Amino acid sequence: MKFHDKGDKMPFQNLLTRREVLASSIVIAAAALLPGPLRAQVTWPDRPIKIVVPYAAGGSTDVIARFVANKLTERLGQPVIVENKPGANGILATSYVARQRPDGYTLLLAGTTLVTAPLISFSNKKPPYDPVKDLQPIGQIGGAPFMVVISNELKAANLRELIDLAQAKPQSINYGSGGIGSLNHLGVELIASATKIKLTHVPYSGIAPAFADLLGGNLQMSLVSLPTALPHLRSGRIRALAITSAQRSPLAPQVPTVSEAGVPGFQFYAWYGLTGPAGLPAQVLKRLNTELNTVLGSADAIELLARDGTAPRTSSPEDFGNLINSEVGAWQQLIKQANIASE
Repeated sequence: MKFHDKGDKMPFQNLLTRREVLASSIVIAAAALLPGPLRAQVTWPDRPIKIVVPYAAGGSTDVIARFVANKLTERLGQPVIVENKPGANGILATSYVARQRPDGYTLLLAGTTLVTAPLISFSNKKPPYDPVKDLQPIGQIGGAPFMVVISNELKAANLRELIDLAQAKPQSINYGSGGIGSLNHLGVELIASATKIKLTHVPYSGIAPAFADLLGGNLQMSLVSLPTALPHLRSGRIRALAITSAQRSPLAPQVPTVSEAGVPGFQFYAWYGLTGPAGLPAQVLKRLNTELNTVLGSADAIELLARDGTAPRTSSPEDFGNLINSEVGAWQQLIKQANIASE
């Protein structure tokens, strides 16, 4: 019997190598022929992911988006970048994302205006997107409450007294907002609807000039974020009547909730979360939701969101979708009742 030396075995080993290469090539070619959503399930993520933010850089929403992007970069092994697309109260960015391929590479940091903006700007015509049908909820991130603040010139010691004044003299109290359809506007109208009062709305091109006029005594009332209100509340330049969350904030524990102050059951938050185009592959959706919820459970996330007076809100895609769906009906009713429409 003839025994082959080491050199005699090389042709056989080369044959196995060629077979392995051929098999791998077939698998790769087959994957390439799969429809986009199925191909994404096989390889996702294999390139950078983009989170679109509907507002300019530097705001609280942008800060949160960049934090989430950095954390997801670490967890997914691919760069997650933030792209700011401000315009039309979020409609520009949302419409853009809704039109993208549902492969998990273009996402949207959505907020309450996802629902409210098209209801107001397109009240008499078809909006460019449907917040329920055209987007896939991935997971909620958080919800930030607001403070009801008044000028020192307004003679109301608490929210109940403000309501009594407004009921006695309809439209005698004015309030400033960041513009028609802004959350400052809608939140005050929500309080007005719940208490059956009529106030005079003074819209500004952003909340900063409105708040400046409140500080200057040219306005009587506004609804602002906690970071905006707290420094001036501590200095005594304004007074806070209530906070719109379900519980008092540890940042201002002396300020009662709207519910405690005379409107039982009232709550109002600016919620935000991660969404993508409708039709995201199931495995991609599950991975994104799992990783997002893990990020939100970190000490860093809890600390960051606490600066806005809120806490992380983890959720399933289904729960986040239910929130969006319920918001559509609620805001439709208020917008119609208060006759809110863009100019």
